[in-house]
Amino acid sequence: MKIVDIRATTVAVPLEAPLRHSNGAHWGRFIRTIVEVEADNGLVGLGEMGGGGESAEAAFRALVPYLKDHDPFQLETLRFKIANPTASLYNNRTQLLAAVEFACIDLMGQQLGVPACDLLGGRVRDAVPFASYLFFRYPSERHAEIRTPGQLVEHARALKRQHGFTVHKLKGGVFPPDYELECYRALADAFPGDRLRYDPNAVLSLAEGLRFGRAIEGLDNDYLEDPVWGLEGLRAVREQVRVPLATNTVVVNFEQLASNVLRRAADVVLLDTTFWGGIRPCVKAAGVCETFQLGVAVHSSGELGIQLATMLHLGAVLPNLTYAADAHYHQLRDDVIQGGRLAYAGGAIPVPTGPGLGVRLDPDRVARYAELYRELGGYPYDRDPGRPGWYAQVPNERFADPAVSAES
Repeated sequence: MKIVDIRATTVAVPLEAPLRHSNGAHWGRFIRTIVEVEADNGLVGLGEMGGGGESAEAAFRALVPYLKDHDPFQLETLRFKIANPTASLYNNRTQLLAAVEFACIDLMGQQLGVPACDLLGGRVRDAVPFASYLFFRYPSERHAEIRTPGQLVEHARALKRQHGFTVHKLKGGVFPPDYELECYRALADAFPGDRLRYDPNAVLSLAEGLRFGRAIEGLDNDYLEDPVWGLEGLRAVREQVRVPLATNTVVVNFEQLASNVLRRAADVVLLDTTFWGGIRPCVKAAGVCETFQLGVAVHSSGELGIQLATMLHLGAVLPNLTYAADAHYHQLRDDVIQGGRLAYAGGAIPVPTGPGLGVRLDPDRVARYAELYRELGGYPYDRDPGRPGWYAQVPNERFADPAVSAES
């Protein structure tokens, strides 16, 4: 089996409503680039990358000379062909590598007639549990805004009824820390026995990070994720707060993981199949974490069904995955895969059992959302449509005003 072509299509898939985060917002849609790697036997493997647009499509086309006639089973040589560590200082291809690796694993599974998790060590679970992943959000034509503690709790209740979540993650860093602390405590009061986690995307000052961490010590926390920026900042918080710390921002490669092992700053590493350059590096990293008693979770970078499948196959094979995974997935209105969105059951999503990643593209949906991308274009992830001229600083001091309703 040899690679003969690579095709990339950027799509815009609508969200239920615009999602606010510490650095800006998702403006009512996710922009993702769908990758199809065609082999000489007629099989097509699927990959996915965040963002993109015309530049991503061109970047994937530019990989064809590198990978034409490459055997998809040769994943280690694939890594060096695309993301040689020295060359990558100049071309930054880690996310391109991830999308192609997804597709190659999909091709391998299809060729052998086995699901991807069987190629990664075999499943230890048949379904992966997920957290509810709660956002403050702007209103849409279908949904009201989420700004107050009451609105946040009602949204969490609705998601729990619909999907069965028992872990609730609040994406923060939007409003002043004291206000978000009030919201977090409201969730704890509303869902006794459920687990909680808070993630302000590293925009708190060290003083605010310490104050927030100490204030939640008595709650049922899974962890406090990236309260401040950097390994040194996390170490300072970890030394003074009795809540496990997690990161998805500053342990995203093996050198950073080694640094965290030698001088622990984070107790839990959130593994992202895109940020780490593929599924296999995440499996390797999880093995290091198991050795040194670091917790692991699965990070979400705004997935559609293809990347979600990679997250499910990853979660299926990790014996030390003791935390519910993150996913933006329930915030989507639709997907590009056949059958639409994969369904939650009891707060979990079953691991696909079909060959390879176990999902296939729906051509009509791909065409529809590719056209929507051409119509609407991208959006600036690090800007907020409700605050023209605003941008985030680290640490941030210019938080949104919780008294101002977007619906007024």
